[in-house]
Amino acid sequence: MKATVLIIDDEAKLRGLLSRIISLEGFQVLEAGNSKSGLKILEKTDIQVVLSDVKLPDANGVELTREIKSKYPHVEVIVLTAFGTIADGVNAIKNGAFDYLVKGDDNERIIPLLNKAIEKAQLQFRISQLEKKVADKYSFGNILGNSPAIKEAKELAAKVALTDTTVLLLGETGTGKEVFAQSIHEAGKRKLKPFIAVNCSALGKEILESELFGHKAGAFTGAIKDKRGLLEEANEGTIFLDEIGEMHIDLQAKLLRVLETSEFYRVGDAKTTRVDVRIIAATNRDLRAESEKGHFRLDLYYRLSVFQIHLPSLNERIDDIEILAPYFIRVFAQKMNKPVPPMSNEFLQALKMHHWKGNTRELKNVIERSVILSDGALQPSSLPFDFANTSSSQFVYDLEEVEKQHILKVLQLTHGNKTEAAHKMNIALATLYRKIKDYKLE
Repeated sequence: MKATVLIIDDEAKLRGLLSRIISLEGFQVLEAGNSKSGLKILEKTDIQVVLSDVKLPDANGVELTREIKSKYPHVEVIVLTAFGTIADGVNAIKNGAFDYLVKGDDNERIIPLLNKAIEKAQLQFRISQLEKKVADKYSFGNILGNSPAIKEAKELAAKVALTDTTVLLLGETGTGKEVFAQSIHEAGKRKLKPFIAVNCSALGKEILESELFGHKAGAFTGAIKDKRGLLEEANEGTIFLDEIGEMHIDLQAKLLRVLETSEFYRVGDAKTTRVDVRIIAATNRDLRAESEKGHFRLDLYYRLSVFQIHLPSLNERIDDIEILAPYFIRVFAQKMNKPVPPMSNEFLQALKMHHWKGNTRELKNVIERSVILSDGALQPSSLPFDFANTSSSQFVYDLEEVEKQHILKVLQLTHGNKTEAAHKMNIALATLYRKIKDYKLE
């Protein structure tokens, strides 16, 4: 699809000439005789490039350029100048114009310049669409759940996102700490800058030090050239330090310096490097208790925990499974090109009775497995074999329910082979069929 070009000029003959030249190249061309009518067209039409005269009856083209770029950042502006007003063209470039053309002298430059401007405009548009998708994906509204605990966490995160305050996310494994960190970044003023996540438990001390802080050539064997660390890569953006409780205590001192002075030393460097970076950390440990044991610096704990957010475990918000499970079912069904299977009430109740050690991440994995196995409504038989193990607080007293769950487990173990299941339970096959019918297990 060819791009659309808007010409804003009060000289009708010049507009007509430019329109013919540009139209012959297959572009769609719209015309306006002044800035007011040009801005109205921009409001209603998807324009990629504007060709605007510097001298307009109701505006200065230099100021118009600033207004267009302010309202429509992905639109490129090429300014038309007379020979004596080239300085205005240069000023327009300072205001965001792509380039300028001298009327009558640069006709052969129009099409090549337009092609370059259109290419840039289309690239900027695609980038803006991707940024919007990322922002939508990591908006607080997309963190599912209506329980008071998750609502409180989202409200706190939304408030602190507007600041540069260091945040410490607390919660069990699988509660969505990285999702919250990304959402805080996307809702803040640094959203157009990098977001870099680092798992502090995945790397040894020396490797993590080099990755975070960078190194100078010759600092150690294999360091053949200078390397920027992830803190520098995240400059003006956000760095997310997951599993911060696993960081070696020697590195904690270097991180504390970053928090206090925004400076650090690369490995092997004699001079400091300065960064402007927001730090969000996360842990499933009690850092205060770890500091009392000498495993974590107390002064670093205080600097990190300026603003703490507790992310509730899935066991603290069991009712949210009624929202989370259907969402994951839709996601995986779409990914597998399968119809979205409904959940049986028994399947939902089994999910709600389970003790979720892996929290939302575990729920997601369980749902993926169930969707793979589904040939209709999701049933408890698609759940992992040891899934229905219950804690004393979830003990089932109803004898029929115990029998029903036992039959389901054995059928799952035998992959649905009823003859083998009846044999294992030491009952007649006919008895098993009757119980399956009575308990509506199919």
